[in-house]
Amino acid sequence: MTETPAPSPADVAAEPDLPARLARAITLGGPIPVSQFMAAANAHYYATRDPLGADGDFTTAPEISQMFGELIGLWAADLWDRAGRPDVRWVELGPGRGTLTADALRAAARAGFAPPVHFVETSPALRARQAQRVPAATWHDDVEDLPTDLPMIVIANEFFDALPIRQLMRGRAGWQERIVACQDLLFLPIPGASVPDGIIPDELRDAPSGAIIETSPASVGIMRVLAARIVAQGGALLAVDYGYEGPAIGETLQAVRGHAFANPFEEPGERDLTAHVDFATLGAVGTASGAIVSGPVPQGAFLTRLGIDTRAAALGPRVAPDRDRLVQAMGTLFKALAMRHRDWPEPAGFQ
Repeated sequence: MTETPAPSPADVAAEPDLPARLARAITLGGPIPVSQFMAAANAHYYATRDPLGADGDFTTAPEISQMFGELIGLWAADLWDRAGRPDVRWVELGPGRGTLTADALRAAARAGFAPPVHFVETSPALRARQAQRVPAATWHDDVEDLPTDLPMIVIANEFFDALPIRQLMRGRAGWQERIVACQDLLFLPIPGASVPDGIIPDELRDAPSGAIIETSPASVGIMRVLAARIVAQGGALLAVDYGYEGPAIGETLQAVRGHAFANPFEEPGERDLTAHVDFATLGAVGTASGAIVSGPVPQGAFLTRLGIDTRAAALGPRVAPDRDRLVQAMGTLFKALAMRHRDWPEPAGFQ
């Protein structure tokens, strides 16, 4: 008799009762890596809702204030102008409601910067919202599908934090992959198979028992594709996200629901799962691919150098709380990293 393989979590991600179907996959096939659990949960989550705003689960910088998108647009227009005003494409990864791009290109149009827009987005719910803000956009399911004919200015705001991570845990007998088991719809992380010491950074190899290291092969893969494209086609990338400069010990996997933290292993597909971004690794991928990397720098310093105080003064006292949230509350944890073709100038905000 031919054995029927267990369904993949990725295959069940869009099904209506994700917890039950994911539990069945784990029961039939055994516990799965945290990365697989996170990928299935987020695929379902983003495919079935608009999670942004007061009625959603979280708010991003473009939704806090128009100033954020406007400054990103002027950043891009300035870079494009100093690069000689070539024909380029505007690309945003995971563009939410399209607010950032709408604000950015409205501001940049005053400088003559009005490129065609490309969105990398898989969520039908969010594509519909993006089409309301930027109806002329072209949508892509993957960065591999982006056009190869022109330089690109790529914006990735709070994109990399939602990509799946692996968790490696130091046990008594060495390092192990952290996996997710299930019993009666209760999902629990447990130690899994041992991993070779060689994949652990030298400075972290002797960490105490219970220590956790997070890596994101998915982020590395996407960054490698984008770096290769920028090296071949020209252009630049700007990534803004919360994160750190690794390698580092510590668990950062978290869930948010209703603007409050929640258990990331409860109700998969019903809450936003994210992890802090390792900017050192992203930068190293860009450098190894032949691109020029700037940063990371704190978001607060980045926005201040771009002129957020001048823009806030022009908009009036009502935006002062928004300015403080972007520059102070989010200003240190959130960071900005740029990557560019070697013939393109250094972007503003990183000097």
